[in-house]
Amino acid sequence: MMIPTLLAGLCDDAALFPPGNALLEDAAPAHIAHENSRHAGIVGPFVFPASRLDELSAAATSVDGVLELTLTVPAGVSAVPAAVQIVRGIDGVRLAALEIAVPDGQRTAELITALDEIARTVPGVDVFVEVPRDDRRPEIMAALIGTPYSVKFRTGGIVAEAYPDEAELAAAISAVVGSGVPFKATAGLHHAVRNTDPDTGFEQHGFLNLMLATHRAAQGADTDVVVATLADRDGRRIADTLSALDDDEVGALRATFRSFGTCSISDPLTELADLGLLSMNDPTSLSDPGVTA
Repeated sequence: MMIPTLLAGLCDDAALFPPGNALLEDAAPAHIAHENSRHAGIVGPFVFPASRLDELSAAATSVDGVLELTLTVPAGVSAVPAAVQIVRGIDGVRLAALEIAVPDGQRTAELITALDEIARTVPGVDVFVEVPRDDRRPEIMAALIGTPYSVKFRTGGIVAEAYPDEAELAAAISAVVGSGVPFKATAGLHHAVRNTDPDTGFEQHGFLNLMLATHRAAQGADTDVVVATLADRDGRRIADTLSALDDDEVGALRATFRSFGTCSISDPLTELADLGLLSMNDPTSLSDPGVTA
């Protein structure tokens, strides 16, 4: 299967996280299966929480392959060195990225200093800073300009309040695009296009909406246009607009919007195929063995 550049490495495998909450003994081999599948080109690293590192060794030895890992560290920079040391001691694991939260009380200057120290110990590892949704966000994002570090936005969760509305997310996208700092998104992006969850009633952002909003922000669109793009529920129109981007536009978009976390790899594939952005000859290849989406 040919994965277009627009979608390459787009889906980080967050099967362990809500609402999927897959069992590790199922999720780890399922990830390796994705890495060896025809759709491997769309699959990013296996997202793993630092709080469960005591389980990682057994998971790594149970699979036939190397687990490329994105390690999430909610406790912040102070918890990273010990977590990295544990990962380095486990065979069958390669650390690809770190996602580091910013705890309350963390001073921005101290954060950047700590990130620099971490980066020196993990060359080649992508570092994402999970910027908080409060008045610290502008200062932290400004401090990341010109650094090798990227931003992580939370775009949902298990409660309605975890979902930023279109205006909040549009402002964040416009700010990060204007700063030149790459970003990824995670949580709540269960579908390609903006939707209302039929079970919870939550208004959920679509990952294709985020991609197109990012492109339009980079083209100089004002915040109202970015807001409208995030709110658009016409999946075919969004997909057609994205598929019409030229190579330079796609390259710029994906250099900015790096990936998103999803608890299912098969669901994005199916929806992308339905919207004409992927060509699937064998739909049965889209199953997630052992993973609850």
